[in-house]
Amino acid sequence: MGDRVTQVTDHGGGVHSIKVPIPDNPLGHTLVHVLETGRGPVLIDTGWDDPEAWDTLVAGLEAVGTAVSGIHGVVITHHHPDHHGLSGRVREASGAWIAMHAADTAIVRRTRASRPGTWMTYLVAKLSAVGAPEEHLAPLREAAAAGERMRTLPGLRAAVPDREIVPGELLDLAGRSLRAIWTPGHTPGHVCLHLEEEHPGNLPGRGRLFSGDHLLPGISPHIGLYEDPDDATVTDPLGDYLDSLERIGRLGAAEVLPAHQYAFTDAAGRVRELLDHHEERLSGLLGLLAEPLTPWQLAERMEWNRPWERIPHGSRNIAVSEAEAHLRRLVKLGRAEAVAGSEPVAYIAV
Repeated sequence: MGDRVTQVTDHGGGVHSIKVPIPDNPLGHTLVHVLETGRGPVLIDTGWDDPEAWDTLVAGLEAVGTAVSGIHGVVITHHHPDHHGLSGRVREASGAWIAMHAADTAIVRRTRASRPGTWMTYLVAKLSAVGAPEEHLAPLREAAAAGERMRTLPGLRAAVPDREIVPGELLDLAGRSLRAIWTPGHTPGHVCLHLEEEHPGNLPGRGRLFSGDHLLPGISPHIGLYEDPDDATVTDPLGDYLDSLERIGRLGAAEVLPAHQYAFTDAAGRVRELLDHHEERLSGLLGLLAEPLTPWQLAERMEWNRPWERIPHGSRNIAVSEAEAHLRRLVKLGRAEAVAGSEPVAYIAV
């Protein structure tokens, strides 16, 4: 336990964070925040469902003077498994309630209810429509035929929340003033949580912001598609994200407590950096779209953190999802359009 104790940070004012490891992931860890309330400690996110992660969370709670059995509630910023993964186990150990925005709870319910092979069949159709080559589709077809599910599919065994986070409302936390801010983009139901209390270190600004994955000090979060296979609505997650960013930038929080990396100040400055980053990226994509490209071809040509040939199979699915999210934004802005009659559909700058 001694090694794990060093993974705990006291942020003052009844707020701690615990570095909970994520297995085989370059992010390294999720920062699970512990908020003291008049009815007992409340967790903001929980970490990945993994034995080492669980042991670290338990030890971290002991280090801050509580126990997992004493957790009063769990507030989830979004449904991804490095945030929601251990919620069910915490609830089993403590009887805690679990709160999440309705849009992400719907994803958890839909995933849990899906029949074996449903997701793979949908994924094959989706990737085929955006121009994925047959060598990429072949293993997915085999998995769909075998009725397998993706082991990393968010929400596969995740707990179903029993409370809804309502945007704009204060959460029912005795003695604390924590307001939910809906920040869709990274997921449809992502929320940031604004602790509307004076900063314990008297930093200038309006309280502290638990930002989940929406606002990170050195990473631009993934913007992808989380769509109901039975719903034909064309979403614009990048547009949602940029709007949400601007809203957070206007908040004036004194300090940001994100779910990865480290706490930081100057939220407005970081928001400007991210807005500029996405504008530059959209402009760069318009340059690539001087010739017609499918979303898959665009993803192959986009700049990632490593060359395309070194991106693993599963990560390519995420990359093409992000490419499509950027294409939808360009189409909505009137800066690109689908090429009539192209199949799979290709896009060109206008």
